[in-house]
Amino acid sequence: MDFKVTKSQSPKPDSEREAIIANPTFGTHFSDHQIVIVWEKSKGWHSPEVLPYGPILMDPSSAVLHYGQEVFEGIKAYRHQDGSIWTFRPDKNALRLQRSAKRMALPELPAELFVESLKQLIAVDGAWVPQPTGEKTLYMRPFEIAAENFLGVRAAERVEYRVIASPVGPYFTGGLKPVSIWIALDSARAGKHGTGEAKTGGNYAASLLAQQEGHDQGCSQVMYLDAETSTYVEELGGMNLFFVYKDGSVVTPPLDGTILHGITRDSIVTLLKDSGHEVQERKITLDEVREALLSGEITEVFACGTAAVVTPVGLFKSREEEILIDRKS
Repeated sequence: MDFKVTKSQSPKPDSEREAIIANPTFGTHFSDHQIVIVWEKSKGWHSPEVLPYGPILMDPSSAVLHYGQEVFEGIKAYRHQDGSIWTFRPDKNALRLQRSAKRMALPELPAELFVESLKQLIAVDGAWVPQPTGEKTLYMRPFEIAAENFLGVRAAERVEYRVIASPVGPYFTGGLKPVSIWIALDSARAGKHGTGEAKTGGNYAASLLAQQEGHDQGCSQVMYLDAETSTYVEELGGMNLFFVYKDGSVVTPPLDGTILHGITRDSIVTLLKDSGHEVQERKITLDEVREALLSGEITEVFACGTAAVVTPVGLFKSREEEILIDRKS
């Protein structure tokens, strides 16, 4: 497909843009353009465009507003020292978007069209990619939304795929420091046969109450247990977890339908195996984590995701206990 390009008539002045990307904060400023591709049941995908960034004109009856039929992705564009701009494994994001879309009864965007949409946005907004210092990148947010005006409960027959971009710095403003994690003992992120492995907004909305509770307790993220027994560790609100044992082996919860297929997670698993570490993708209980941390069997815990990349965990906390991770053990 050929993209129709309509350049913004009022882009950010160079000086304003440079000031933003010199000190970016996550998701608060946006580049000058967006991508829009329409899908209709009778036509399939059509009308790919590069348009000026701006509000979406939406009818109050638009299906996405009432039933949350939407999915999204997150991928970063990095500027290298030679000035070139790169993304990281965009084909994996394309496949995950397809997986999420299928679960939410949305059309699956072809992978090559997904990748091309990123290229088109970078072609017009490449100046928004920060210099390669201080973990600064351009975070791109592709998403699909039900864009049909009706109140009936069914899959939408008109859908819009869009991509917007925001220059960002480190996700955690304190930099690469161990974070405190709140253990959600009475709140589950996803259940068996649910939407847990889909990257859809409802999963994140459902996590906000526990996240708010965690923030009130001084924690940066929330760790969720399985919905069925509340004993097995699953993941954080937006990151996968890894537990490093003193013998060099690493455990991470399995992708069994309730956990997001993290692209950073997949990359870390591959790198660990290639470097000789035993990686076990298996269920692990909170009791095992607690006992192994207290005994020194687990020496390190870290979380990973596109937004925060790799983040060390320094403390697990709940209403009942605090478990400090002693990295000197």
